[in-house]
Amino acid sequence: MKHTILVFGGLILACLLLFRVSEYALVSGDLTVEIALAVTALLFLGIGLYLRQPSPLKEAPASTVLVDEAQLKSLGISAREHEVLGHIAAGLSNREIAEVLFLSESTVKTHVSSLLSKLDAKRRTQAVERARVMGII
Repeated sequence: MKHTILVFGGLILACLLLFRVSEYALVSGDLTVEIALAVTALLFLGIGLYLRQPSPLKEAPASTVLVDEAQLKSLGISAREHEVLGHIAAGLSNREIAEVLFLSESTVKTHVSSLLSKLDAKRRTQAVERARVMGII
């Protein structure tokens, strides 16, 4: 939320600066309009580069828990499904998981559905809880 407020605040500030610089350029005649537009373009470029930076919260933390491989095999959970399960446990949405794993959202939905079936869970939270109890995440 703070990030969004800062970004929009920066955009509003950039617009106000554009208006003030343009007004000064027209009234005084010292600055040309081209310089004012160039400064404004650089400001918006900086804001755009700031927005482009990936958020560190989107990445799933590395797992330090020992995984029960025998339990994974007995449930029939594939390596990719286990990877998706780890991202679900980290709180990522299907869209975010798809972006991290470079998959389509429908593929992630298929993996989630398969995991729910294999873990005999009705919800994602229930699947994560059961996976933790079984020692697979």
